[in-house]
Amino acid sequence: MGAMIIFIRERIRDASAFETYGKKAGPTLAGHPGTPRAFYGPCETLEGAPVEGVVVIEFPDMAAARAWYDSPAYVEARQHRHLGSDYRVFITETL
Repeated sequence: MGAMIIFIRERIRDASAFETYGKKAGPTLAGHPGTPRAFYGPCETLEGAPVEGVVVIEFPDMAAARAWYDSPAYVEARQHRHLGSDYRVFITETL
């Protein structure tokens, strides 16, 4: 079964740190079988608190998704996301 990592941005707290994250995060997919399916496009909140943005990355399975998320390159990049913004991030298995 496939898997998706879903990033839900709730707010940016530090634009500079978030900009650094933006520059570093994309290249971390090199060598990993992740395919972006949504990337901060128009978003309409139907229930719950409004969100600022959403990113969805598809992987062949949960292990591949976790391998990318825990990769040294993404661990280094995501520290800037943590410094600059509030997110909810989760992995879900697809059908």
